Amino acid sequence: MLSRGAKIAQIIIRNLEEDIRNKLRKLATRQGQSLEEVVREILRRAVVTPIEPPARLGTRLASLLSKHGLKVDIAELRGNEIAQPIFNQR
Repeated sequence: MLSRGAKIAQIIIRNLEEDIRNKLRKLATRQGQSLEEVVREILRRAVVTPIEPPARLGTRLASLLSKHGLKVDIAELRGNEIAQPIFNQR
């Protein structure tokens, strides 16, 4: 069994754009860290931070409209059949 904090993995990243690599190197230099340490920290944060799904459209609309005076709930449409609109033709 490995102790907490044991370091065993190596990752090779192929086909990384040169521009991205250069930006990572500059970031490392600014932070006084190695390129490897900067990338490790980015990877740590990526998996530690919970990934929340984006709010659904109805939730976003209700939030937006509530700022403009909407005071009633918007009916849930999911699972309900929606009738095809009939347009007047001239």
